[in-house]
Amino acid sequence: MARSSLLLHYFSGSGSGSFRRIFFFIFTTLALTTSLFILFSISTTSNLFTHYHPPDPSFLGLNSPFGSSTFSPLTRQTVSISFHNHSKTPFQFQVPQIVHLGEGGFGSQRPLEARFPPDGHGQQSRVAVVLLWVPVVLMNMAISLNSVVGFNSKRSAFLWLKPAVLVGVSLRLLQWSQSCNTVGNILIIQGNYVNYNEVYHDRDIFVEDYKEMKRSFKIYVYPHKRNDRFANVLLPVGSKPGGNYASESYFKKVLMSSHFITKDPTKADLFFLPFSIASLRHDPRIGVGGIKDFIKDYILNISQKYPYWNRTGGADHFYVACHSVGRSAMDKANEVKFNAIQVVCSSTYFHPGYIAHKDACLPQIWPRQGVLPNLSSSNRKKLAFFAGKINSPVREKLLQVWRNDTEIFAHFGRLRTPYADELLGSKFCLHVKGYEVNTARIADSLYYGCVPVIIADYYDLPFADILNWKSFSINVATLDIPLLKKILKRLSFEEYLMLQRNALKVRKHFQWHLSPVDYDAFYMAMYELWLRRSSVRLPLNAFVHPN
Repeated sequence: MARSSLLLHYFSGSGSGSFRRIFFFIFTTLALTTSLFILFSISTTSNLFTHYHPPDPSFLGLNSPFGSSTFSPLTRQTVSISFHNHSKTPFQFQVPQIVHLGEGGFGSQRPLEARFPPDGHGQQSRVAVVLLWVPVVLMNMAISLNSVVGFNSKRSAFLWLKPAVLVGVSLRLLQWSQSCNTVGNILIIQGNYVNYNEVYHDRDIFVEDYKEMKRSFKIYVYPHKRNDRFANVLLPVGSKPGGNYASESYFKKVLMSSHFITKDPTKADLFFLPFSIASLRHDPRIGVGGIKDFIKDYILNISQKYPYWNRTGGADHFYVACHSVGRSAMDKANEVKFNAIQVVCSSTYFHPGYIAHKDACLPQIWPRQGVLPNLSSSNRKKLAFFAGKINSPVREKLLQVWRNDTEIFAHFGRLRTPYADELLGSKFCLHVKGYEVNTARIADSLYYGCVPVIIADYYDLPFADILNWKSFSINVATLDIPLLKKILKRLSFEEYLMLQRNALKVRKHFQWHLSPVDYDAFYMAMYELWLRRSSVRLPLNAFVHPN
């Protein structure tokens, strides 16, 4: 009787009002039915969303060295899925990240595997999908109710398009869900896969694009002769680069002898400004105080002598600097600061002179030669390690909180033991902001197989366009320094092993070679430049000099 009364009330009325209510009743009913159908379809045919019961430790075959817990709760990691490759706003959702590790513990080279213990029927339980679709169903029910109450009310008028839209969205999600499947921590999407623990954002795209970069990328370097007055600043160093800021010299030395160089500026993708900030700093004719004027005069000179700077305002030009002096070197050359690509070690987007995505981070790497250290014999008894000068409030805070701790070794001053031994004996190595956000400690950590912990706010990390830093490092906000031990111990043994194994995978990207090796620091820096090149070429005959 109540149902009949409701329908009578719903269809009562005359004219266009009754027709409109009938029209929306059909669509809202269809939307609700579609949602329920999708709920049933996904729960019976897809294992995209699974309910997972943490296994017994005996199933994992693990004994954790971190304490009483042998298995931590499921961790969650956000994964971006784009319906189209060119999408800039990918659909994001959270999925369980479940790792099973075989025997071997530290030093084991077995790849990570994802395994689920079967239930009594050999099938995985599917319950989390209900949580995904409940809001959709409730929305459709709300729309239906608003239709019954009446569309003349201001409160419900804004909903009048929602039923039709939800029908389309629901069908689209059904189509997408049927093409998706999960196997462990691998998401299958129409034949492609995304590994949640992958060290690259998209390995397949990176590898293919990298090949094209090596084949076609061209750089034009403004020419200078050996007898030039400032040849020591503008030409590569003659000796092997060394020291804390060697990355700048390595890049220029390797670039100048590489196949990327073209002597035909019309074929160039980018133009290299070859001045060295480190050399300018040490040149007694210039020094720290004269760098800004030198850069300003250099840009004026090439803009008058060549047409390439003026046609883009320097947007297709770049320079490389690793010393912290480079942060203010462009203060008298704003076109360089705001238009050119700055490849710098001091890559903090807190500083107004650095523009993320336009500029790129160059890793600060202390050059090491020879065979990589043998990590299988390393005995990592310390939880975390840091050694360095007290030259920032962040380091002062670290010292204040952890100086006398027995698990976190925070040392300031000269070490009594070899630096390499401390890195090899620690599970986590701390990269703590000093005078700048950058130091060589990240590369040091990776070289010795120690998981880097980054305590440097506003740091645009090296190769962040390519590498998924969350897969091989820990980022701790400076305000959370008192919670450092808790954050590190919260990680399970298998999570730590995953981080360390991924750290070993990426350390090849943080090494310099005079003869570049595929995917080393030089090629990675070149790929960052490749991503920032422009596909637009302005013909020189279209250029009109302002004078």
